[in-house]
Amino acid sequence: MTEKATFAGGCFWCMVKPFDQFDGIEKVVSGYIGGHVEQPTYEQVKSGTTGHLEAVEITFQPEVFPYEQLLEIFWQQIDPTDNGGQFQDRGEQYKAAIFVHNETQRTLAEQSKQELDASGRFTKPVVTEIRDASPFYEAEDYHQDFYKKSPDEYKEDRAKSGRDEFIDAVWEKAEV
Repeated sequence: MTEKATFAGGCFWCMVKPFDQFDGIEKVVSGYIGGHVEQPTYEQVKSGTTGHLEAVEITFQPEVFPYEQLLEIFWQQIDPTDNGGQFQDRGEQYKAAIFVHNETQRTLAEQSKQELDASGRFTKPVVTEIRDASPFYEAEDYHQDFYKKSPDEYKEDRAKSGRDEFIDAVWEKAEV
């Protein structure tokens, strides 16, 4: 039996690989969630007018890879204190958020957020929103598995973003 988990963490290109390498993860899809336009395009979402966030939808086997582990990976990919986007990507469409699919996910997400906020790891409060999952729209095909299809562009974009420096500074050693 599988479940879905949906996380927005800035540019979705950078959010696929961290989840896409474990047993129990069946697929990681880039897409858009949380907006008011049906079937939005990348250009529409990028304009910041649809209300959507770039996100990844993960299909996983909870008995093999529990939701709690997905949350741990998620928190280590973002700056949870930044509500204006993530790293070089600014704007509503690049905000970080957890989209929960059921009450168990909500409870676990809220608990992990509270623990992270109380940990003292950050000097500012954790502001990442926990929201109800809404329709998820798959991004265009060229965005799927971008790190595999366009490895040089992926590495260049990721290097420019400042994400890895932040992750290294805050989490010491994190795999991406």
